[in-house]
Formats: sequence, structure tokens, C-alpha cells
Amino acid sequence: MTDHQPPEENYSKANEDFLKAVYLLQQDQERVQTSVLAEALNISAPSTTEMAKKLAKAQLVIHEPYRGIRLTEAGERIALEIVRHHRLLELFLVQALGYAWDEVHEEAEQLEHAVSERLMQRIAEYLGNPRYDPHGDPIPGPEGDIHDRELTPLAEWEIGEKGLIARLRDQSPEMLRYLDDKGLVIAAQVEILKTDPFDGPLTLLVDGTEQVIGVNVAQYILVAPYENPH
Repeated sequence: MTDHQPPEENYSKANEDFLKAVYLLQQDQERVQTSVLAEALNISAPSTTEMAKKLAKAQLVIHEPYRGIRLTEAGERIALEIVRHHRLLELFLVQALGYAWDEVHEEAEQLEHAVSERLMQRIAEYLGNPRYDPHGDPIPGPEGDIHDRELTPLAEWEIGEKGLIARLRDQSPEMLRYLDDKGLVIAAQVEILKTDPFDGPLTLLVDGTEQVIGVNVAQYILVAPYENPH
């Protein structure tokens, strides 16, 4: 990339939240529309446009009216640092402090802006430098590198083929509690036994237990191939 790098400075929580939201939305679309970003941030469209203009002047985003918003290289670096903080904190809360996976998002949202990179590196080392958070999202490394994977929605998985649950698209507390009740957690072995026609429910074998879920829920569950160690 050829973006100019702005001078080092501290950015507000609102600015960091904005950049993080653009980064996350850019995973599904190259340019993020103001209306979509406003909804994600729970602020008005005019406020979103005003912040986009401010961050464009700081050379952290590129904002083109009617075409959307995208991060510059400098903006992406800041976003990746916040994403790294958030996902490491979620994993730390689960593994070290015994939080449930549906409780950690809000806590991490508050802490991600307040911790230093030195502390985050210590936490990463304590956790064994993990690649993924409790919901299967990749944790950026200190240089922004990401170990992503090619995953398949469970709704598109082949009948009779074993897989491992690797990532969840919907991480709302309600969905996470529902999936937990069904045993559909990260690293669980899953196999589709049958699918009902016309977008009917899926009958699954989850770690040896039969479960039934709707096809709409199965779209949010991403699966990796199961590799038998024997």
C-alpha cells in the first residue's frame, strides 16, 4: 500500500471503535456503507459521516461519498491492534478467570482500550500465543498477521462427513447459550445425519449426541474438516 503514515498519537475510544467496526465489516465487503456502519456503532448516520471525515483527514480511512468507507494501511494497523486486544482478552477471561463464552464480549469491549501492548503481550505469552479466541475468531499477532482458515457453513456441509466446529458468525449471548445447550461449541465433532427439505431442520450428531437445529442457525456455524489422528 502507498498510504501516508500519520504521526503517532493516542486516539479516542470512539475513534478506535470506528476503525475496528470498519475492519470487521470489511471482512464481508470491500467498502463499508455509512448506514451499515452507523447501525453497527449504534450512532446516527450524520455522526458517522462526521467521524469518517475526521479520520480521513488523519489519513486513517478513505471516505468517498456514495461509495463508502475503507481503511488505509495506518487505519488497519490501529484496528488490528484493538481486535487483537479484544480477542486475547476474551480468551483470557474464559481460560484464566472462568467466564462463560457468552459473558466475555462486553467485558472485553471495556478493557480493550485501556490495556497496553506490553500487557497484551504478557497475556498472549501466558495463554501460549493462541491463534483463535473462544468463538474461533483469529487473533492478530503483534505485527497484525492473521492465521485465517477456509471454513464451511454447517448448512452447506456434506451429509455423513465429520467436521469440527471452528468458528461462530453469530456471537450474541442468546445464540451462544443456545449453541452451548446443544453442545455446538468450538472443537466439537459434528456430523449431519439428515436434512429436511425446503429449508427444514438438520439432524446432527454432536460429539456422539443427536441434536436438531434449524438451517438458519447452521449458517452461523463454521466447520473445518475432521482429521482423524489414528
